[in-house]
Amino acid sequence: MMDAAQSWSIGMDSENLRVDDIYRGGRSGNAADDPLPHLIGVSNQGGFRYIGSKDHPKIVVLTCTPSNIDWPDGLDKETGLFKYFGDNRKAGRELHDTPRFGNMLLCNMFDNAHGSREQRVNVPPVLIFANTGAGNWRDVEFLGLAVPGASHLDANNDLVAVWKLRGEKRFQNYQAKLTILDVPVVSRLWINDIKIGKSLGQNCPPPWRAWVESRIYSPLHAPRVTEYRTKEEQLPTGRSAEMIRVVHSYFQNDPVRFEACAAKLAQMMLPGVVAVDLTRPSRDGGRDAIGRYKIGDGASAVLVDFALEAKCFGRKNGVGVKELSRLISRLRHRQFGILVTTSYVAKQAYQEIKADEHPIVIIAATDIVRLLDTSGINTPDALRNWLAAF
Repeated sequence: MMDAAQSWSIGMDSENLRVDDIYRGGRSGNAADDPLPHLIGVSNQGGFRYIGSKDHPKIVVLTCTPSNIDWPDGLDKETGLFKYFGDNRKAGRELHDTPRFGNMLLCNMFDNAHGSREQRVNVPPVLIFANTGAGNWRDVEFLGLAVPGASHLDANNDLVAVWKLRGEKRFQNYQAKLTILDVPVVSRLWINDIKIGKSLGQNCPPPWRAWVESRIYSPLHAPRVTEYRTKEEQLPTGRSAEMIRVVHSYFQNDPVRFEACAAKLAQMMLPGVVAVDLTRPSRDGGRDAIGRYKIGDGASAVLVDFALEAKCFGRKNGVGVKELSRLISRLRHRQFGILVTTSYVAKQAYQEIKADEHPIVIIAATDIVRLLDTSGINTPDALRNWLAAF
């Protein structure tokens, strides 16, 4: 009689990989539960795994945990752009000196990706999986087939070494950006071809071949239908909720001062913001801001005006129709709006923004935490030091 671990793994090595499918692990409560060794043939540990040698990998598997706020790997499903942090995640080691050689592999992959066709042939197919967070089990979701970089990123921007702080120790890690290709199904026949060194054989997906041959990116776009984020999606939980409480408590007795912080957060989300002018306090105790957003580069660039509204609310107090109407009424022709809140946008107000297609960027509480974390501000103490500038 076969045990539970055997029963769930049988047949995995013959399955095709389908985007967004979930592959269930075992239920024994140990490392043998990991489905990836059975599904792909890689080891059962680590976020960065491969088949072949570290100098010449044939296939690479990246696994991410989207809920990890210290290392916020993640996929933008609308654009197909995947952000991944390397494996130097503790102080005390040099950037490439990691036990599983993940950062060295990333460096080599991106170097080859920017080279000639002969160099791109040496880039292994990258299969992206996400831990589902289902209980304590090791189930994974397949996010897609990826290649290093993106059509709009050059060699200076698709793989960058970022500084992090743990305790009082500073160290570097890679932040890599990859493109999920428009390949809804990765066939088992192609996976088997890759393992024997025939990644460009007859079973090769056309988008992969086009990238290797001509460095043409064909991302898997998934345009968002008209919808709104729920209250739960806009409010962080756990350690992230504590970060928002720090921001709210810092400004709750003087919400006018939150305006400058909101302007900085807008610049963090929208790097094209080139100027923000904080206006005088208004009758309702808040201040509007106006600014300019740069589209394009050099002499070809154009500047677009925007209006910004900041609401330092507690998590139980959402931004409603009244507050949104105030911002909408200030928008002139060819302007857009930015709303920054330490809380959330209520359902009716969010629905009206989407239904009426108002050009408003929403930066809610969960967005604030993400922006801060991306900038290395991921502890309450570090956040308080940052807030002291406003």
